[in-house]
Amino acid sequence: MTPDSWLQTHSYLRPIAELSAEVNRTADAIGILGAPVPDWDDYRADFLAGVPLLRSADAGVDLEPGGRSAAALIERLALAWSSERLAAETRALHAELQREPHAARRIVDFLLGDESAALPFPGLLRYLGWTAMTRFIGPVVLAFNSWRDEEKWHRTYCPTCGSLPAMAQLVGEEPGRRRLLSCGCCGTRWRYGRTLCPFCEADLHRLAVLAVEGEGGLRIDYCESCRAYLKTYAAEGDEAVLLADWSSLHLDLLALDRNLKRQATSLYDLSPVMAH
Repeated sequence: MTPDSWLQTHSYLRPIAELSAEVNRTADAIGILGAPVPDWDDYRADFLAGVPLLRSADAGVDLEPGGRSAAALIERLALAWSSERLAAETRALHAELQREPHAARRIVDFLLGDESAALPFPGLLRYLGWTAMTRFIGPVVLAFNSWRDEEKWHRTYCPTCGSLPAMAQLVGEEPGRRRLLSCGCCGTRWRYGRTLCPFCEADLHRLAVLAVEGEGGLRIDYCESCRAYLKTYAAEGDEAVLLADWSSLHLDLLALDRNLKRQATSLYDLSPVMAH
């Protein structure tokens, strides 16, 4: 499956898909270099203690170059947006960053959850910031996926950046099917209990499924205890499209209509920017 084939039956997602494609083209043109892979022995104790990789002082992953790449992406898009409104908002964000003496560090702190580091248009900053940062940390995440012992991280938050999961995926065959949680920020996937709520950790009998026909294996899993939900891809082979979060924003609306709660931050929470 490709984004274009998905959009043939989900044309209402085309504006966000086109926005994403424009941002990705611009980020590719910048030529963001990858971060060096850390010494895993230095990080091992923090990993076992539950400290996410990018929040570990011992791992020593310097994220400021990623923050500078995010600032460069914002600057480039301020002039390149096809949308006048997006260009205006991005120019305002860029102007604020130019007045900030430690702009790269502030971007990094915000992306890692420090809301006090927020700048104007935080939804736009989060989206553009993680677009650049995921390219910068790509080699680190790839090596981290190979190094870490999945049995040692059955936690509710991302082992790379500490974010709550945006989606989930069921892989393998019954009876040994496994559930992977998927980070909407850095893209990491990690194992978690198949029928355990990743938000309130409720017992195994409080999870329910809202099936949606004609959605390529996508469904909504929700907790009857806390009413939090997780969009779930219950198949394999089309992860690049169906775990991209933007491709299932209509399921978020369906869940909200049923008074369910999204706990993970969405990179596509751009309503203040996209509103007319």
